[in-house]
Amino acid sequence: MEWVERLNQCMDYIEENLAQEINTGQLGRLACCSPYHFQRMFTYMAGVTFSEYVRRRKMSLAAEDLLSGGEKVVDIALKYGYSSPTAFNRAFQAIHGASPSAVRSEGRSVKTFPPIKFNISVQGGYEMNYRIESRPAFRIVGVSTPLEQELEKNFECVPELWQRAAMDGTIERLAGLMDTPPMGLLGVSACGSAEQWRYFVAVSSTRPAEDFEEYTVPACTWAIFSGEGTNRSIQELEQRIVTQWLPSSGYEYADAPDVEVYLNADPENAKFEVWIPVVKK
Repeated sequence: MEWVERLNQCMDYIEENLAQEINTGQLGRLACCSPYHFQRMFTYMAGVTFSEYVRRRKMSLAAEDLLSGGEKVVDIALKYGYSSPTAFNRAFQAIHGASPSAVRSEGRSVKTFPPIKFNISVQGGYEMNYRIESRPAFRIVGVSTPLEQELEKNFECVPELWQRAAMDGTIERLAGLMDTPPMGLLGVSACGSAEQWRYFVAVSSTRPAEDFEEYTVPACTWAIFSGEGTNRSIQELEQRIVTQWLPSSGYEYADAPDVEVYLNADPENAKFEVWIPVVKK
């Protein structure tokens, strides 16, 4: 119940701040996790990215304001954070399929996206294999790319990093440096509250690696889930962890990186582990 209450407090905060900048740090504090983990959790549970949900809610309210006829279009645009009428028109048309002027002057229909409210529901029924381990800090070496605060903007840069690493021999070179657990090719989302967000393709290593970047994954307790299948299977497992296991586990997100461990990196026959940083509630 506490889990649902926290999420609904976040939804209330969003509604109260749609006419101004929404502070993802405050959402993280309300949800008792980092802004990064909040956005991932929201996306898995709501079925839409956080930034897209906010966009839809703003455009729903903007349509109501237009239909009421009391404000100029430019004032409505400014109200919802669009300094450029062109940007507002583009966002409005993407949601409603018509321009603001057409809605007001021609009576075009608009869409509404009501606020999300989370409720307890019964789901699951599929087994998940996991273990809880406390591990000291470990050093990783590899290559990285910056991550944006809006997670959907990263859907291209992370696959591109993996592709470059595979094509230019980076993955093969990293494999030769691997010498400490976790023993596998790593995808590390280093997105703590107090650091520049980055995604690493890396390995755990104590060896000199002058040509690569270094990062220290902090000491943490991990919930470690194993799986296999295609590379899409790891995303499905992560969704089940967040929506089915985490709410009833007695744990919550710790402010530490997420780690994907690829034990067999064949995209059609992958074997992997998902490491979720956790603390007892």
